[in-house]
This record gives sequence, structure tokens and C-alpha cells, in this order.
Amino acid sequence: MMILLVLMISNVSYAQDARTEKPPIKPALLIIDIQNAFLTMVPEREKEVALYNINIYIELFRSHGFPVIRVYHHGEEYGVVPGTEYFEFPASVSIQPDDPRIIKTYPDAFNKTDLDRVLKETGSNTLFLSGLSAVGCVLATWIGAQNHDYDAFILKDAIMSHNEEFTNNVEVMFDAVGYEMVKLILDNSGN
Repeated sequence: MMILLVLMISNVSYAQDARTEKPPIKPALLIIDIQNAFLTMVPEREKEVALYNINIYIELFRSHGFPVIRVYHHGEEYGVVPGTEYFEFPASVSIQPDDPRIIKTYPDAFNKTDLDRVLKETGSNTLFLSGLSAVGCVLATWIGAQNHDYDAFILKDAIMSHNEEFTNNVEVMFDAVGYEMVKLILDNSGN
């Protein structure tokens, strides 16, 4: 009788596991707030490294057919309004006009924006975050992603802030992933 009970319990457990199997990974790259107005606050070396790596990630995601989503902060108090040079990303960043564009007014890119809808339209369920500020909007968006049931990862050496030590702490605390791991994930993700 005990053996039958164990078999019944394990069978129920197996059936529940089969029903709750996760869907395949569908990645998207988020580039957050690398606007000209905010880049002036970032130490030059950290900015150079992060912008270089963001371009590498853009190329990687495009080569695998996954979306690159631009996130902009609209802040009149900073003079960062659409249509101004302060609002734009630097010309050196390999974005394209047809990359989805989200404009936010809160640190969390999900808060009162169309980001969740855009991600659902692209079928994305796993997010890779880059940009700035590591201790502000990137972190707030990572939390927002968790609250919206996305898997989210911070990209190592592709985030920045006003203080390099703070950026490094975020990368350590949130287990930032590097290029080789991201490439492995993308190589094994369905599109």
C-alpha cells in the first residue's frame, strides 16, 4: 500500500511539473536612458566601455533576430524633451529608427508606458538590460521586469552610473551576465 501511495504522489508531482514547464526563452535587449543629457554625468572611461559593449550587444541581438528596444527618459526638469539633442542617444550607438521606442517619466520603464505591450507583441519573455543609471533606472526596470513576470538580466560592462564603484556593486549584487553567456543563451533560443 505504501508503494502505491508513493507512486501516486510522484505521478501527481510529475504531471504538475509537465503542466508548468516554462516556454522557450525569447530574449529582448533593452537600452535604457543613454541620452546625451545623462551621459555627461558618467565618468569618461566607464561611458566608453559601456557604449562600446552596448553596440556589441545590439549587433549580437540583431544577428539572432531578437528585438532591440530603446528606452528614453522624458524629464522637463532636466531639459530632456523629445526633439532636442539632449533627449537623443549619441550618434555612435547602433540603434535603428524601426527599433521600438519607449518614452518614460519614471525610473521603472514599465511604469505607465507601453513596454509590457511591446514585449508581448514581440513575444519576448527574457530581458537583458543595459544603459544608465545602474543605480537608478536600470535597477528600477529590473525590478519592474520581475513584477511583470519577466526573467531579467543585467549586462556586465554595459551599464553605467555617476560612480564606477556603484556600477560594479550592482553588477556583483545582481549577478550581471557577460557576452559569452548571453551569446550561449541567444544561440539556444527560439525566434
